Amino acid sequence: MQKWIMSGLFFFACALAVVLMFTLPGREAEIAEEKPTMPEVTLDAAAAEATLRASCIACHGDQLQGGMGPALDQIGAEMDVNSIYNIIAKGRRQMPAFENQLQAEEIANIALYLSEQK
Repeated sequence: MQKWIMSGLFFFACALAVVLMFTLPGREAEIAEEKPTMPEVTLDAAAAEATLRASCIACHGDQLQGGMGPALDQIGAEMDVNSIYNIIAKGRRQMPAFENQLQAEEIANIALYLSEQK
């Protein structure tokens, strides 16, 4: 009797593993999902500065010199525009994600602006 129970549990575990293997997203899908696609926008420096003042200076300082968050005044020398966009959209460590607070075009405009800070 115990052999039948153990073999039934083994069969169930194998069936569950096969089902999960074919239904869960692969690592490539997770990576693609994690990185949002940056929309194409033309840089509007005045709008980017206004959005930065409204959303970013509390942590990154009024001159982007840093504070609670890292300095962004020379971030363009360290990161490309897509990386900056992904961090703003999805967040990282203590930085919250802004994808639900700002439009994708606003985030892209900020990323373009910051990528020129070298």
